[in-house]
Amino acid sequence: MRITQGTFSYLPELTDEEIELQIRYALGNGWPLSVEFTDDPHPRNNLWEMWGLPMFDLTDPAAVLYEVNECRRAYPGHYIRLNAYDARYGRQTTALSFLVHRPAEEPGFRLALQEGPDRQVRYTLHPYALDRPKGDRYRR
Repeated sequence: MRITQGTFSYLPELTDEEIELQIRYALGNGWPLSVEFTDDPHPRNNLWEMWGLPMFDLTDPAAVLYEVNECRRAYPGHYIRLNAYDARYGRQTTALSFLVHRPAEEPGFRLALQEGPDRQVRYTLHPYALDRPKGDRYRR
């Protein structure tokens, strides 16, 4: 199962050249960038670990791509995304967010059904990755 989160998630994996073009676009709009990673890609998990600090003053796309590649090297079995922020609204507003790396194997999710009173039916998602301990979820 392929996780689909963020912009471009339904497209094939972006190459480093395509990622660099998106970085150029974000920097051209004055959007600072940040790199985040996680081993729990649940759709409601929006608190990913941050790789370093947000890159507010960078203007060189190669420097941002360098940080992406360093994060890939440090966490090859995690999901890694790149975020661009638009500060025009006076608050942290994500203008662009997309995955730049994913583990080789994505175990997917299980749909859990719960029946309640008065025939209420609730569904929840349970990622198979959470059946393993944190930090070991995507290693084989």
